[in-house]
Amino acid sequence: MTPEFVVNIGRQAIETTLFVAGPMLLAALGIGLVISIFQAATQINEQTMTFIPKIVGVFVTLLVFAPWMLQKLSSFLHMIFNTLPTIGQ
Repeated sequence: MTPEFVVNIGRQAIETTLFVAGPMLLAALGIGLVISIFQAATQINEQTMTFIPKIVGVFVTLLVFAPWMLQKLSSFLHMIFNTLPTIGQ
């Protein structure tokens, strides 16, 4: 097992994590931005106002993107399991 091989596996793991978490993070960011603009326009400075919309938005995003996320994760795991026999050589 070469250092390049380990770095490549680590890079692919980080890429997969970012791809899978990206849609949920972007939904939370967008909802937070909209609520921040609403709070600035109405001068309502309630810190807990953002929690429920963000939770609902992330949950809906998870439901919508779940098949794609599972496909990405399963393809990464298949790649890992397929390379396991070659690691000891």
